[in-house]
Amino acid sequence: MTENTQERQFSIQRIYTKDISFETPNTPEIFMQEWKPQVNVNLNNAVKDLGEGNLEVALTVTVTAKIEDKTAFLVEVTQAGIFLARGIPEEEMGPLLGVYCPNVLFPYVRETVSDLITRGSFPQFLLAPVNFEALYAQQMQQQQESPEKVEH
Repeated sequence: MTENTQERQFSIQRIYTKDISFETPNTPEIFMQEWKPQVNVNLNNAVKDLGEGNLEVALTVTVTAKIEDKTAFLVEVTQAGIFLARGIPEEEMGPLLGVYCPNVLFPYVRETVSDLITRGSFPQFLLAPVNFEALYAQQMQQQQESPEKVEH
């Protein structure tokens, strides 16, 4: 009789910035306009199996600020981490990778986005807190409603 008696292990192996993009296509003219931008923020989370219980979780944040039809800035940052997860039951892996890991990465991506925007000579911008638990629940509900459109 063989049982899986593997001990539960979870740890952060490494956190790193994987990709950074900052564009200001309409400078310096945009600086001459009144600063009342329309800001759009998009989040994306991706998981990659690295083998032996190591998983890369990457959180990508894209922030676009426009004044009328002109882009003031476009920032995209992918903050990633390598997490060791062994002996974790399958039903716990989804919330771990879709809620806990993005919560670990978010402060890093928030700081990087804010720093890039400030270095571009724009007013300080802080990403609002994100409820990854609610986003995960919404994603799970969408997958149940349309199982043919499952994203990984």
